Amino acid sequence: MGFGPLIITGVFMLIGWIVSSRLKSKFQKYSQIHLTRDLTGAEVARLMLADNGISDVKVISVEGQLTDHYNPANKTVNLSHDVYHGRNAAATAVAAHECGHAVQHATAYSWLQFRSAMVPIQNISAKVINFIFVAMMFGAYALGGIFSYDLALLVIIGCYGVFALFALVTLPVEFDASNRALAWVETRGIVTRQEHAMAKDALNSAAMTYVVAAIGAITMLLYYVMIFLGRRD
Repeated sequence: MGFGPLIITGVFMLIGWIVSSRLKSKFQKYSQIHLTRDLTGAEVARLMLADNGISDVKVISVEGQLTDHYNPANKTVNLSHDVYHGRNAAATAVAAHECGHAVQHATAYSWLQFRSAMVPIQNISAKVINFIFVAMMFGAYALGGIFSYDLALLVIIGCYGVFALFALVTLPVEFDASNRALAWVETRGIVTRQEHAMAKDALNSAAMTYVVAAIGAITMLLYYVMIFLGRRD
């Protein structure tokens, strides 16, 4: 299969690093600006949950930087230390965004349900493709002893099809959570107009990481599809 996958992976790793660095820079910049309402990220999160009638979700602090996430399994909004205690536009944006996922969960948002249903398939696909690539490291003979090269390509295409679909489904989930967050902080008067612009900019930068991941997954899928079609000519 040549160096194609390595080159594609390298290119998107570089792009991902650039986007991630830009994201960290934005959050660091907006973290320096104190919120007019003087609310911590944790207070913002609890207020948004309460406003949406959600009482069974806990807001907790977790270690790390940009490790914020909503866990539907145990219904927790997990905020990094800086976001949990932060009283700035960046902390407000992240806290409200993660609560946006909690609102999606509570309202049975279809894209979130679809994404959650895909998680087990995504995990199985990752294990399968890792097995195939490890087999390929030992040469075509080791792989041929299990199944044909064409069948291996089809399995790889199927796995990357799952990865691409998962990445695409993630986009509306993330954008919707951001839209919910931005609409709520504005309507509730949590932020001023200037702070709202900062929050929006921060969330847009975060969304770009998911866009890059989706483009990367689709690119890898198309790469293997072209290899397979080329062998059929």
